[in-house]
Amino acid sequence: MKFLRPILLALLLVVTFYFVTNRLSGPGTPSWVTRPSHVELTQAAGPASYDSDEQNNIAVYKKALPSVVNITSTAVAFDFLYGAVPQQGMGSGFVIDSEGHILTNFHVVEGARQVEVTTSDKKKYKAQIVGTDPVHDLAVIQIPNTSVPQAEIGDSKSLVVGQKVYAIGNPFGLSGTMTRGIISSIRSLKGQRGFIDEAIQTDAAINPGNSGGPLLNARGQVIGINTMIFTGGVEQSAGIGFAIPINTAKAVLDDLVHLGRVRRPEMGVRTVPIGPELADQLGLSAGSGLLIVQVLPGSAADHAGLKGGTERAYLGNVPIMIGGDLLVAIDGQPVEDQQDLSHVMQNHRSGDTVTVTVFRGKKRMDFKVVLGEARGVA
Repeated sequence: MKFLRPILLALLLVVTFYFVTNRLSGPGTPSWVTRPSHVELTQAAGPASYDSDEQNNIAVYKKALPSVVNITSTAVAFDFLYGAVPQQGMGSGFVIDSEGHILTNFHVVEGARQVEVTTSDKKKYKAQIVGTDPVHDLAVIQIPNTSVPQAEIGDSKSLVVGQKVYAIGNPFGLSGTMTRGIISSIRSLKGQRGFIDEAIQTDAAINPGNSGGPLLNARGQVIGINTMIFTGGVEQSAGIGFAIPINTAKAVLDDLVHLGRVRRPEMGVRTVPIGPELADQLGLSAGSGLLIVQVLPGSAADHAGLKGGTERAYLGNVPIMIGGDLLVAIDGQPVEDQQDLSHVMQNHRSGDTVTVTVFRGKKRMDFKVVLGEARGVA
């Protein structure tokens, strides 16, 4: 009996372990587990509903997407053996008229030997570059298909910070992508080749491939052309993107389409900005303005009688000519630096007549200047 007890205890443990592992966990044993022959789900009574915000997002996307295109440009570089190596870039654009003209960024097609456009219905077309405006980073290209829907062009004159905006484009090659944000600021922006007045800053995600695509308002109207981002070196959106205002593009579209370039006006002067301290040192009659250091022979300024510098001096280590007229206003609008001058010029065309106010010594004088066509100076 003494030896039988351990054997019975061991046997009891084995039976208990078998019951727990094979019976309680076996199929059909727990009373709360059922296996019906058909599973019925409770479904919504009608189609999915969207709140007003979602409905607006969807409406903007459906309205704008058909006019947005993907652009692939192929340029030629040379390797270290001077062999030609094709290089491809990607961007976006949007159709602006019934003739197949597409507005995009200049840097999307810069140096391109071949440009291919893919529309929202996945059809591909060879495109021709019609006109370029490097200063404002704009370009117009054209495809042979005239039936692609055109975008509705809005007005960028009355934009306000906080306004809802949408970006549609081809970020990282992901066609038909829409992002949403607000206008974060409206500010002058220095691009690679010139100033962009009233550039639209937005936190809507803009990434490589979005360049040239539309920035839209809540009615699906184009108010800007997405052009650049601040990334902090990571080559992706950091919540600070910029768009060229559509009114800037509208002002030059006719020239781009019909001439292939922009007839940008100039006076034909070279200038340096003058602040109060330097104005005092030079004995100038105004505390700020643009000192004309050179007037180009035969230019609009030369014909009008403006005077450049006659005496060599140094601004830091930079030699300049002093003694010329101090430009302080154009058409009554104060001009203190090159950005102010650029802003005035963007509102005019070659052939326009403007009133230029200068100080010549102590004398304030007005000159009528018939603006010429830009050759790389103001």
